[in-house]
Amino acid sequence: MKYPDDFINKIICGDSLTVMKQMPDKCIDLVVTSPPYNLRNSTGNGMKDGRGGKWAGAALVNGYSHYDDNMPHDEYSEWQHNCVKEMYRLIKDNGAIFYNHKWRVQDGLIQDRKEIIKDLPVRQIIIWRRKGGINFNPGYFLPTYEVIYFIPKPDFKLAPKANAFGDVWEFTQEMNNDHPAPFPVALIDRIISSTTAKIILDPFSGSGTTPIVALGLKRDFIGIELSPDYCTKSEARIDRNKKQSELLKFRTLTLFQDVE
Repeated sequence: MKYPDDFINKIICGDSLTVMKQMPDKCIDLVVTSPPYNLRNSTGNGMKDGRGGKWAGAALVNGYSHYDDNMPHDEYSEWQHNCVKEMYRLIKDNGAIFYNHKWRVQDGLIQDRKEIIKDLPVRQIIIWRRKGGINFNPGYFLPTYEVIYFIPKPDFKLAPKANAFGDVWEFTQEMNNDHPAPFPVALIDRIISSTTAKIILDPFSGSGTTPIVALGLKRDFIGIELSPDYCTKSEARIDRNKKQSELLKFRTLTLFQDVE
């Protein structure tokens, strides 16, 4: 593969770390991503409680396509740390990473993922407060938020007026998506539109929400996704959104022509 021709505005089906290593230094303006959370490696019940009901067929309970989300903790942490370091290599001197993850309780203690973001220049933690969720453990309250680690290069600045947003964001989880853990469109829109980034990378692209939002905001994207199933679905979803955008442009143009 050759950068940028084989990367820009493409969904690349492959291992994120392997693909990122093929990319040159400082070629990306912004990284927006959320990796698999390793939820099946759990001291609890691995996302199963036997109650059935509305959670019996939930996508998150059923798991990911082509990935078991069940690595030994130390191996998972090292993998993700290496991924974030690679993302940092790829962003320009005025670029930034928005890395979404979830804290959880393991062996009765909070696991705050600090081993992943160690030695990285975290400037801020943004709280994404979401509504609802699943809690199969009676030992602690239902978690209702996730964290976004904001990891910029020294020269990064927000777009004009974006600094007026607080650091607690409330967005409803995406419900009409069969991916186990899809990003809400509004959350990605908040991040990308708060920057002047031209090229956005999502190395765990999933169902393609980051690419779709990037295109809608007239930015370029690079998506990397391990699962061939999600790659196919992402491409189809992007094509549908492009067609809808073209149809909207046509209708708007026709409307103004009628007015004239």
